[in-house]
Amino acid sequence: MATTNISKINGVYLLNEEIPFIHRDISWLSFNYRVLQEAKDANVPLFERIKFLAIYSSNLDEFFRVRMANHRNLLRVGKKTKRELEISPKQTVREIQRIVNMQQAQVSSIFQNQIIPELRSHNIRILRRLDLNEEQKEFIENYFQDHMLPFVQPVLLVKNKIRPFLNNAALYLTILMHEKESKNPLDKYAIVKIPSDHLPRFIRLPSAGERKDIIILDDIVRHSVSWMFPGYDIKDTYSIKLTRDAELYIDDEFSGDLIAKIKHSLAKRHVGPASRFVYDREMPGDLLEFLKESFKLEKYDILPEGRYHNNFDFFRFPSFGMQHLKNQVIPPLPYTPLEETEDYFEKIADRDHMIHVPYQSYQSVIRFFEEAASDPNVTHIKIVQYRVARKSRIMQALINAVKAGKQVSVFIEVKARFDEEANLAWGEKLEKAGVMVNYSFPGVKVHSKLALIRRIEGASSKMYAYLSTGNFHEDTAKIYSDFGLFTADERLVNEVGRVFSYLETTQVPSQDFKHLLVGQFNLRRELEKLIDFEIAEAKAGRPARIILKMNSLQDQQMIERLYEASRVGVKIDMIIRGICSLIPGRKGFSRNINAISIVDRFLEHARVFIFHHRGDEKTYLSSADWMVRNLSHRIETTFPIYDEKLKQEVKDFIQIQLNDNVKARILDQSLSNVYKRDGSNIPIRSQIETYFYIKRKSEEAKDQSSF
Repeated sequence: MATTNISKINGVYLLNEEIPFIHRDISWLSFNYRVLQEAKDANVPLFERIKFLAIYSSNLDEFFRVRMANHRNLLRVGKKTKRELEISPKQTVREIQRIVNMQQAQVSSIFQNQIIPELRSHNIRILRRLDLNEEQKEFIENYFQDHMLPFVQPVLLVKNKIRPFLNNAALYLTILMHEKESKNPLDKYAIVKIPSDHLPRFIRLPSAGERKDIIILDDIVRHSVSWMFPGYDIKDTYSIKLTRDAELYIDDEFSGDLIAKIKHSLAKRHVGPASRFVYDREMPGDLLEFLKESFKLEKYDILPEGRYHNNFDFFRFPSFGMQHLKNQVIPPLPYTPLEETEDYFEKIADRDHMIHVPYQSYQSVIRFFEEAASDPNVTHIKIVQYRVARKSRIMQALINAVKAGKQVSVFIEVKARFDEEANLAWGEKLEKAGVMVNYSFPGVKVHSKLALIRRIEGASSKMYAYLSTGNFHEDTAKIYSDFGLFTADERLVNEVGRVFSYLETTQVPSQDFKHLLVGQFNLRRELEKLIDFEIAEAKAGRPARIILKMNSLQDQQMIERLYEASRVGVKIDMIIRGICSLIPGRKGFSRNINAISIVDRFLEHARVFIFHHRGDEKTYLSSADWMVRNLSHRIETTFPIYDEKLKQEVKDFIQIQLNDNVKARILDQSLSNVYKRDGSNIPIRSQIETYFYIKRKSEEAKDQSSF
């Protein structure tokens, strides 16, 4: 395939001029800008705005460690390989840098012109060293001597001789200085580490009255550099940070010991090649050129930022107990049918149950495993572990189940990016406890969210399953919006058992999946059939509609099918949190496609697919986004909702989101992220509305049960 360029037509970035298709990384940067919009929004509580700055920074850091690192590697390949690529890596890198530079300028402006003045209005002041009184100067000088001195690692830089290794994502100050009493003072450069990996980034200073003075750790180092270089006059200091390539490049390994390769690769993650070098945009050009040469940086490696880097440290910005500057707490609602019942499994055997976290408590899921561990009639427990909390009652329940004589098996996906070490550690702990642990397949990532329990009931056994759009993770269940289904429906549990059989034996099931849509087997094919059915209905003049909610839509085959559906009259509504390579509302392709994205206090993580299907509506929940990797290279599970009451609940939740006119942004060809405003006098903020919808339903159920 010949290399093509990213085309920019009327503000739209296209991968293919014949089929409108926004490059995935350009679309992702647009998503991250939606996060930044939350930091800009004066209606968002102050400390939440600061948190969104941290989220934006954390997201961008991972983007450069993984996605940008990949583009940088493509720049280094030979001409023949480049000709086989879909897109010019040089043009991609240039466009990414242009967008990031523009966004970073906004980050600096938001912090300096909005956040700092707003903090001052609440008597919280972030001081620089020139703002300090004598008491505060004495405090930071003592703090430096008592806490920081062992970590700062001052080094004089000497061209072609002394070049220290920069740790991944560590903060440093570069120092411009001259030798004292020199007749012809020349610029000398040094480097000092800012020990934010050992100490808090924000230090509370002695303050008078109601004032709450803070100094950023960087500025304590700035104040102290003259002590570290006593023979020099310090002219100025400038912050820098180097981000290193974090990709393990093991997804396509098909042979050898995968676990050993991952462990070996993890050891190299923090010493990988540069993927981004950020520097204070006030830095003089001569110093920047010296650093580029000293650290062997290329022009595509470097990006300007403000005075401070690693804004993800704002996750730990002190709140001083000022709860009124945070989101109002909305405690998870109990799901009483499973949390308060005395016969847990009987309730699931009676009918399907669905929870929607974080609006509802995760206790039902925890109880699923704790009940299974203590129930003498339960013989087997199976689970897929993709990401898991450091302290996990679920994992402890599995260990307790083994001690109680039950057969427990866990499939651990060790290629879950940035969770590899945690997952390997849990795997070793579970194996030591006697759990049967199976690990990743080479070349395929397992992303399904499944659990299965076998229980003896009378003379036979019965299976119970939990299927989810989110991980078995007690911490993320507090902030990720996900659905989970508890079921004993034989149509579903038998096929869940078939998935586990494949994961444990790698033997392809002898029977086809008829109810579950499973990656590597029938997921892509069945989704295409469902779209094709709507296309046929529209062509026949009958009502046809598709509603899709997911994190990312990037798979070109699926996008072309949706374009085809739109052209023949299928009405398509989409709620896409992150990447959306499809362009809605484009003449000749997608006039019947509307798309929004919602960024709010909870992270939208659920995947929901609804097809009109001639009035016999098909409703699915899924672990899978519509990306090439999910549909072609992963074990994903998409599961139907058969209970009519639960189907209506899912549809109600989706309709609430489609009606959002507060936090919804319109996805269109301009990538401008304009807030959706429908002219209504009633603001509908879908996450808050969803909470109160569930609360009303819960209260109605209580009232009915009291009669």
